[in-house]
Amino acid sequence: MNKLNRKFAGAIAVLALSAAAASAQVITIATGAQGSLAYNSGQAVAKVANEAGIVARTQPLVGYLPLISNGEVDFGFSNGVEAAYALTGTGNYDRTSPNLRLVGTMFPLKTGMMAPCDLGLKTVADLKAKAADLKIASEYTSSTIIPFYIGGGLANGGMTYDDFQKVPVSSFVAGMDALGDGLVDVALVSLNAGGGKQAAVKLQGRGGLCYISLDNSDAGVAAFKKFLPAGDIISLPQNENINGLQDYAANIISIPWMMLTNTDTSEDLVYNMTKAIAENKDALKESFGAFGNANLEQMAPANEVPYHPGALKYFAEAGIKVGG
Repeated sequence: MNKLNRKFAGAIAVLALSAAAASAQVITIATGAQGSLAYNSGQAVAKVANEAGIVARTQPLVGYLPLISNGEVDFGFSNGVEAAYALTGTGNYDRTSPNLRLVGTMFPLKTGMMAPCDLGLKTVADLKAKAADLKIASEYTSSTIIPFYIGGGLANGGMTYDDFQKVPVSSFVAGMDALGDGLVDVALVSLNAGGGKQAAVKLQGRGGLCYISLDNSDAGVAAFKKFLPAGDIISLPQNENINGLQDYAANIISIPWMMLTNTDTSEDLVYNMTKAIAENKDALKESFGAFGNANLEQMAPANEVPYHPGALKYFAEAGIKVGG
């Protein structure tokens, strides 16, 4: 091949590669602000997606579930409770997002109501007996799903917010800060949350923080599920190394952290994305430790939001029960 032909062949190769790159579908994964749960999840998933041949980029957004529903972004994350609220226009959503579809659960979120240990609020029955004298974090103006979590826990014990002295806070972190500063007696704290650990240190003179154990009887679970159908009550053993469980075992809340897409996303794309997530737990965990709690067998729990056909195709192949 002479010099001119080699140059011509090289140019053709470059053009071919450029055309292939241009034609590759670039999909968008919506995430929250940097450092947030959604941001960390999105970065991890985008990495394994790209390694699986899916060209993915993340985009930090706020309130993005309606954007997923209308196809402005391809994928994003939400807890299972909020996903159902967004679909139906209930809870903390006043408009429906009917085109939302589930990809699957990433990992469970474990959380519960906590109080200073010296208050002796070991169970929701103890909480109910003292409710009128207690201050509880409320409103959560920038984290509007949190009052529904607390509401589900209160319903489990036959209570509502109106049984307490309500103290408005701005966010999930602000609620934990208020707990540590003694401004409230009860707030929501996720398992091993940094803010909860800091609050417990401030309350060392009061025995630290303890989880308020939920009622896991059939009646208690039914009351909880009526409020939070996508949630579960799980039992955790006493553990001196875990904030809130040092003194006794407790039943707390578990909510699936889920990836969502929309009806217009192609079946092949969702199948490949589901497969990449399901079969790369170690890589996901390396990027974001919370993926270490992922459980393949529990990737497709029951939810009001339907699963995308592409996800269902993978679950069928992998033998994963849907709605279990």
